[in-house]
Amino acid sequence: MSDTTTEQNKADALVIENLHVAVEGKEILKGVNLTIRKGEVHALMGPNGSGKSTLANSLMGHPRYEVTAGTATFRGENILDLAPDERAHLGVFLAFQYPSAIPGVSVANFLRTALVSLRRERTKVSDEELLSGATPTGTAEQAVAKAAPKVSIPEFRRLLREKLALLKMDESFATRYVNDGFSGGEKKRLEVLQMAVLQPQIAMLDEPDSGLDIDAVRIVSEGVNAVRGPEIGILIITHYQRILNYVKPDYVHVMMNGHIVQSGGWELALELEQKGYDWLREDLGLPEGYAEEQADQQEVANAGAAK
Repeated sequence: MSDTTTEQNKADALVIENLHVAVEGKEILKGVNLTIRKGEVHALMGPNGSGKSTLANSLMGHPRYEVTAGTATFRGENILDLAPDERAHLGVFLAFQYPSAIPGVSVANFLRTALVSLRRERTKVSDEELLSGATPTGTAEQAVAKAAPKVSIPEFRRLLREKLALLKMDESFATRYVNDGFSGGEKKRLEVLQMAVLQPQIAMLDEPDSGLDIDAVRIVSEGVNAVRGPEIGILIITHYQRILNYVKPDYVHVMMNGHIVQSGGWELALELEQKGYDWLREDLGLPEGYAEEQADQQEVANAGAAK
């Protein structure tokens, strides 16, 4: 493989190195290393409180998660230095474990607003310009608007219908208010629809199977499979192997006590389903008290997220 090809592959990957993250002074992640390339599907498994959701939220820029060391490089930039919207502009996406409802805002309008925002050129407007209203080319609002290419109604309608059809979703879904009165399965399907419309290059799905029955898991999984491909790298965070029966990952990683302690292929998920996590703890010689420490971490993380 040539040096040029190697550099291109590296540029197309999210490379996480020695990532340490704390919540309210409590260290949750303790040196995570992980590389996710476009075209790959990774599954991150582990017991409650092991740090899986902390990884996703810190990579997306949640303010409650303090990065104390490490880097996360994508397309030549350390995304940890960027605001959440700038990470999204680079092509990083997070599907939430607990999506919020937005009464009064339709799915179609929500998606079009998000798409327009992502197509906007990454342009900085200084605080002085925002306060004074004056820029070399006009007002601050005009400067921002100029950098935002429009998404025409016909163009967006075609795109939305194409993605709804891809995910086998009825077009009436787009007229409903965002997550307002949605079932658990519908909320997770909307997260997948966002991924399909916004077309990120790296997508993290935080427990897309959480709270779903087996039929809903299958339907959500079909949506993920419809979106996966050579132009997107996917990280699925889950406790259980069942979603991986439908979305077969290229790599499976196990997180315990803030570390990725084991990596392997799909067969590792099957082994975890059969044996649980205790055998791995014993096999790796992890201390007996790790479960109690994880429970403390979970409480800290939940408290921070609720504020």
